[in-house]
Amino acid sequence: MLANMTYSSRNGGGGGYGNGNGYSNGGGYGGGGGGGYGGGGYGGGYGGGGYGGRGGGAGGAGGDRMSNLGSGLKKQEWDLDSLPKFEKSFYKEHADVAERSQRDVDEFRKKHEMAVQGRNVPRPVETFDEAGFPQYVLSEVKAQGFDRPTAIQSQGWPMALSGRDVVGIAETGSGKTLTYCLPAIVHINAQPLLAPGDGPIVLILAPTRELAVQIQAEISKFGKSSRIRNTCVYGGVPKGPQIRDLSRGVEVCIATPGRLIDMLEAGRTNLRRVTYLVLDEADRMLDMGFEPQIRKIISQIRPDRQTCMWSATWPKEVRQLASDFLNDYIQVNIGSMDLSANHRITQIVEVVSDFEKRDKMIKHLEKIMENRGNKCLIFTGTKRIADEITRFLRQDGWPALSIHGDKQQQERDWVLNEFKTGKSPIMVATDVASRGIGMNKSQTPPLPSPFPPSFLAAKSPSPVLRLRDHGTVLNSLPPIVGVYDSSRLCRVS
Repeated sequence: MLANMTYSSRNGGGGGYGNGNGYSNGGGYGGGGGGGYGGGGYGGGYGGGGYGGRGGGAGGAGGDRMSNLGSGLKKQEWDLDSLPKFEKSFYKEHADVAERSQRDVDEFRKKHEMAVQGRNVPRPVETFDEAGFPQYVLSEVKAQGFDRPTAIQSQGWPMALSGRDVVGIAETGSGKTLTYCLPAIVHINAQPLLAPGDGPIVLILAPTRELAVQIQAEISKFGKSSRIRNTCVYGGVPKGPQIRDLSRGVEVCIATPGRLIDMLEAGRTNLRRVTYLVLDEADRMLDMGFEPQIRKIISQIRPDRQTCMWSATWPKEVRQLASDFLNDYIQVNIGSMDLSANHRITQIVEVVSDFEKRDKMIKHLEKIMENRGNKCLIFTGTKRIADEITRFLRQDGWPALSIHGDKQQQERDWVLNEFKTGKSPIMVATDVASRGIGMNKSQTPPLPSPFPPSFLAAKSPSPVLRLRDHGTVLNSLPPIVGVYDSSRLCRVS
């Protein structure tokens, strides 16, 4: 697969993350007019339509709206003595875990590149039975056919079940979602039932609608036996169904920050019952400029809640957020503290001139699609180029579809389903689809990556492959002298 990116399409020709509606409409560094990250979205940023594209300077009315989002929320005054008490500590160390020597624990952590920080961090578990989940959770886990916990689950489950505030740093696709979802289910079942007018017990904040939908699928799968209700609240779709879910009452709300604040300001829900808060892909949310919205949301939640923050990296901005909102937290890090890329991906860099790109793409596709089980994902910098590539591939007889921010949510969901089921095994995408498009391990799909010069190459494709996935990334770069840092390219080999 090719990341069909040219210097001109990355750095001009319009737009930020979106097409005129801020973040809610997703889309690469493109989008035509508008200001900063997404045409009238997040207030200006890079001077209108990307680096030197057409558009909007300081971000226009959309930027004003985003900066004022949450201004209508009532400031909460918390009196902990008057708040109802709740249970959040459920972990009882398994006998086999307790009997292990400290040397055994240290060797296990070293083997899995595990580093822990904080006071009285629980020991890791090595099997699902040792985690101490109730049988209704354990049976669901074993039914999925997992052999044993991943590294982040081994250490993260005892931490989350203990009721402590938790920070988890691990590569994308390491199993973080189940690390907080299963303790969330246990937490919910220990709380009083929802009363009419109550908001959710568990709130999970995610940066994108695609990730939010994936989290909802996991919650639905493992919470089914407990009859736990959930809803997914995100922009780009009608509010009606989301409002109906919230009014009926849900134990779990998975949400992107902007749409959740809309619901809170409109009085469609409240966060008074939230006692388990998750910030998933915290680094990504801060990169997208959601920090003010996150802070406004957290101000609506009781301060003695349990908070779990999960991230692929641990920059100073994420550290500051943890310091501000987590109390006496314990932390687990799997691998490097600075960068957590997916090491199951083979990355190849290929320098290709513009006039060679189409021929090279066809040659790679012919090789890739020799195996009928393979899928191919082509990333590009703009929506226009994504449509152009899709058009010429279909004219050439290839089963290709495109996905980007100009498409309605219903169409995007349909395209993703066609791709995941293999009915259309070639998908051309902008950044809107760059997070968490899962593929089966057996397919070992070649994958492309956008390759902006300001990002470390090893980081770009990691969000695409999920747990147990393998693949190949082919980065197609233009032969422009002085644009790319050769020291960064060396890290890709």
